[in-house]
Amino acid sequence: MECTINWIPASGMGFVAETGSGHLLTMDGAPDGGGRNLAPRPMETVLAGAGGCTAYDVVLILKRGRHDVRGCQVKLQAERAATDPKVFTKIHLHFVVTGRGLAAPAVERAIALSHEKYCSATIMLARTAEITTGYEIVEG
Repeated sequence: MECTINWIPASGMGFVAETGSGHLLTMDGAPDGGGRNLAPRPMETVLAGAGGCTAYDVVLILKRGRHDVRGCQVKLQAERAATDPKVFTKIHLHFVVTGRGLAAPAVERAIALSHEKYCSATIMLARTAEITTGYEIVEG
């Protein structure tokens, strides 16, 4: 996996990442750090990546189990250390899984498999952060 980050000097503290798959991702800093608040902070993209990684796993696991999953939302809340390096210290992921006839054990299993085996992002972040999960199932 590759990624190239380029600073955009005229932006203050804006950066553009070009991923190995050829996609662009813009990041910016807060105004008090020289940024202009034009894009997510780099650490916000780390958190979003972790949420996307685990959501992908949960949907894939449910689909492979032939469950009628129709939506998956993950709401993440994180805390960071007060001093540098300001690593994540706590991350809570709340899953809202929508589908027809989804059984709680199937959703619980999908979340557990993601966090114990498949989601490299949350497994990596668990080295510094206490990761907790919750979920709700919405019929639809």
